[in-house]
Amino acid sequence: QVQLEESGGGLVQAGGSLRLSCLVSGRIVSAYDITWFRRAPGKEREFVAHMDRIYGVTTYADSVKDRFTISRDSAKNTMNLHMASLKPEDTAVYYCAARNSGDYRSLSSYFVWGQGTQVTVSS
Repeated sequence: QVQLEESGGGLVQAGGSLRLSCLVSGRIVSAYDITWFRRAPGKEREFVAHMDRIYGVTTYADSVKDRFTISRDSAKNTMNLHMASLKPEDTAVYYCAARNSGDYRSLSSYFVWGQGTQVTVSS
């Protein structure tokens, strides 16, 4: 049974950086598409970044493009999200999720989620 656990969240000033990790247990990280989502206060969960498990193609939400980088560490069995030039509007709970198929931007495509990690960006 696959499980996901996020870590690395915290409080950072605007313009700063954070690195989130999603530890995959029960299967190797490349067995699934692992995607990052976030939920800001008062908003719905939204897509952040995705990496195709076969070709390694990455896709980002427009709001984080050129600031966030998703990467896979097979040695540690993690999918990471490096966040730079953080803005107050990046404040949210960040989640990783795993899927086998379906639209990678659709929440319903994912069969397992981590518990989330809080990122707070102060102005």
